Amino acid sequence: MTLRLTNQEQAALRERAEAEGISMQEAARRAVRNYVAQGRHRDRVSAAARRVMDAHAEALQRLGE
Repeated sequence: MTLRLTNQEQAALRERAEAEGISMQEAARRAVRNYVAQGRHRDRVSAAARRVMDAHAEALQRLGE
């Protein structure tokens, strides 16, 4: 895989990696892992909210009236 960054993105990544004492590659890999983890978390929260709303649909309907 080739990751193409703008000059600004590359500079920001370099700066952040240097501040943390890691390579740009490691910083990018961490960013990808965080992105995936956050997406999974959002999916779990959304699914849980749907289950609660389904389980309490009648009460929610009455509260909305």
